[in-house]
Amino acid sequence: MPLENDADPRMPYQLPFPKEALEEIVIPDAVPEDDRLWVPQAENVWFRPLCLNRSQGYWMNLLKVRKSGVLSRHRHPQAVHGMVLKGRWHYLEHDWEATPGAYVYEPPGETHTLVVPEGVEEMITYFQVNGVMCYVDPWGKVLGYEDVFTKIDLCRKHFTEVGLGEDYVDRFIR
Repeated sequence: MPLENDADPRMPYQLPFPKEALEEIVIPDAVPEDDRLWVPQAENVWFRPLCLNRSQGYWMNLLKVRKSGVLSRHRHPQAVHGMVLKGRWHYLEHDWEATPGAYVYEPPGETHTLVVPEGVEEMITYFQVNGVMCYVDPWGKVLGYEDVFTKIDLCRKHFTEVGLGEDYVDRFIR
């Protein structure tokens, strides 16, 4: 592609960014060794917030599980994307298994039961969850839910308790 005015291709963009534009989120230690950055969600289950988008209602996080068995049965009214970084897992409702390097797309309306099989010491998966996640019984009765706002609340509480301060979560909120 030809360059206008014979500009050097290594020259950065020269115009100002829109003043309403939000700052980027850059997390050099996305899979941290500092356990304080993992927010407890349940016994032997944590999440690491990466982006908590309150204006569009989605969140991106790493889910870390250090137990075998059923993690949860839940429904997504909007799409979910995932990529397995470590360990493996599957859904009772499907015949595939997600292993390291696997990408998973969960369509809107999907209801499934996440299971970490025996022998998996640790599972870490990157998820982008859009909208709400409804926890349900086997017949679809809603038992609880998570959304970006409940995630933000959990982070604020946890980061305060571990000494990072309640505003530590602000770096992930857009």
